[in-house]
Amino acid sequence: MKDTKGIVDRFEEHLVVVEVDGQTCDLPTSIFPADVQVGQVIRICIEIDRTATEDREKEVDDFIDDLFE
Repeated sequence: MKDTKGIVDRFEEHLVVVEVDGQTCDLPTSIFPADVQVGQVIRICIEIDRTATEDREKEVDDFIDDLFE
């Protein structure tokens, strides 16, 4: 799994603006530690939740089955 580093650029309402590879992205403050500050380097790691994906697929399949019964 590859981590990417970003720099906290600023805060805007409920968002943290993070600079990653020269571009900015807006992320919800809810995913950050409460003490995050402008200028801090953060590590970004995105993982696939395979169990949740399988559960969601099953829910969709069940819903479709119910529609066509």
